[in-house]
Amino acid sequence: MSIVSHTILRPFGVNPSGPYHRRHAFRRSSVKATNRKESGSSKKPAADESRLEVLYDDGFGAVTMRDYFEAVRVMTKQDHGGPPRWFCPVECGQPEVEKAPLLLFLPAGIDGVGMELILHHKSLGRVFEVHCFHVPVNDRTPFEGNPINMAMVSLQNILSPQETLQELSDSLTSMLPYVSELGAITRIETLVWRLKLLKSGAAYASSRLHAVQAEVLILASGTENLPPKGEADRLFKSVKNCKVRYFRNRGDRLHMEDGFNLLTVIKGANMYRRGRQRDSVMDFLPPTRCEFKRTFSEDFKLYHQLLSPVMLSTMKNGKIVRGLSGVPDKGPVLFVGYHQLLAIELSSLVEGFLREKKTIIRTAAHPVFFAGNYEMLRQELSLFDSFSMYGAAPVSPINMYKLFERNEFVLMYPGGVREALHRKGEAYKLFWPDQPEFVRMAARFGVTIIPFGCVGEDDFLEIILDYNDEKNIPYLRDGIKSFNEDFTGIRETVKGEDGNQVLHLPAVLPKVPGRLYFLFGKPIEMNGMDNVLKDRENANQVYLQIKSEVESAVSYLKRKRNEDPYRSITRRRFYEATWGPSAQVPTFEP
Repeated sequence: MSIVSHTILRPFGVNPSGPYHRRHAFRRSSVKATNRKESGSSKKPAADESRLEVLYDDGFGAVTMRDYFEAVRVMTKQDHGGPPRWFCPVECGQPEVEKAPLLLFLPAGIDGVGMELILHHKSLGRVFEVHCFHVPVNDRTPFEGNPINMAMVSLQNILSPQETLQELSDSLTSMLPYVSELGAITRIETLVWRLKLLKSGAAYASSRLHAVQAEVLILASGTENLPPKGEADRLFKSVKNCKVRYFRNRGDRLHMEDGFNLLTVIKGANMYRRGRQRDSVMDFLPPTRCEFKRTFSEDFKLYHQLLSPVMLSTMKNGKIVRGLSGVPDKGPVLFVGYHQLLAIELSSLVEGFLREKKTIIRTAAHPVFFAGNYEMLRQELSLFDSFSMYGAAPVSPINMYKLFERNEFVLMYPGGVREALHRKGEAYKLFWPDQPEFVRMAARFGVTIIPFGCVGEDDFLEIILDYNDEKNIPYLRDGIKSFNEDFTGIRETVKGEDGNQVLHLPAVLPKVPGRLYFLFGKPIEMNGMDNVLKDRENANQVYLQIKSEVESAVSYLKRKRNEDPYRSITRRRFYEATWGPSAQVPTFEP
């Protein structure tokens, strides 16, 4: 198993780098010049100007391992010695976010070239100040990795098996001259010295792991001959503030392998921040075009096909139409709705708005997704990392305030965990607290509130064991109690049916898939409603109106879905086979 660690800290001992002016040049770096004024305009972008667009092109995938070998070849020829130094790769460009944090890259191997992050220079350079460490040619050994994985980087996923084999063969053949040339600079005395240095350095670091207070993200691979997970588990237990992402099918050069996007992993693990403390609202980076394609056209493709979501919205005149044309194009907007079992609707909802509106919805989520014992279950890149990457933020009044202030699209479920983990016989029942505070905040910012309902959980899942069953089973009861210890106090003082928000995992059985349906109701304009802002009773009336609208939307969908000729997955598959997988499957007439 191999472990790659990345630490964000201030540069030290920075010295001018040697010249390198070919295709993959690097710029000289100094402590006083980390803002890169020399690479472009010195005008400082305003807060709004620095915000990246949703589904922007981060440039990931434009560079291959062939480019890496070419860059290293030029560096070894033009490197005339001198002390180790930092350099800023020109490909990184100037960050497009305000107060971009500094990312220092130290070569993970014993070669010390400093170009091992080349596949990620463009994507990281959009949001980081990137500095790489370089050791002169006379004090390093060449890079040695898995040539198959390196060659796979340049291949396209859309190729046929025969084309893939041919491309792989050509890629490996083209890389041989570079590998042989790098081998010419190998020095056995350097290798021996580096191994001795590594041994002493490892002993020094291990003796001080308990004192590390900073956030640490460990990326571990599992295809080496060492015992799997051993070193990652040891570090996870030794370092106080540590997260691990374990990639079982990758090798020791993780960041140089096909399909591995370092920025995506950093974002999913909630490790990107621009200040001393992470701000889940201000530090959020929108999904890139590459991430969207990977998530919804590959990872969740089958899930989307099974659910085949239907989205309906309501125009200002009350007409219900298919699609999201009834939803405003600009925020601030607050979506308030019903939370289905296990939150199965979230992925489809986020995907739908990204595809049609090119808008990210910021979900106000339970703190369990961001802290506590839950991290123990996130030992590798998972669904929940994607959840964070697509805009989820811990639910809190201050986060809602910031999101409205930034004119965001915000998603809120007053029923919370109690709805998402409801019991047998409680499908489509709202569990809202007697607390209309979000209505008053919406009035303060002139937010447009859109009630919505969604149905379909009863077409996909059937509860076998709910909380009432599990709390009577000793082993499960103890596990639930232990898991909830970090989250005591959440909504304990809330009045109403929503007070009991015990975190547990109900046992469910899948059904033959039906279909998922959404209805976004008529927008409720809160702008100018001072009576709601100043009078709690008026706020409560609006709150009850929103709740009634959600219940009406659910009832409408439960009734109308019986008219859908394509509610059955069999008929949907037949339609897609006839008209193509990208064709929009029809549904009932609204």
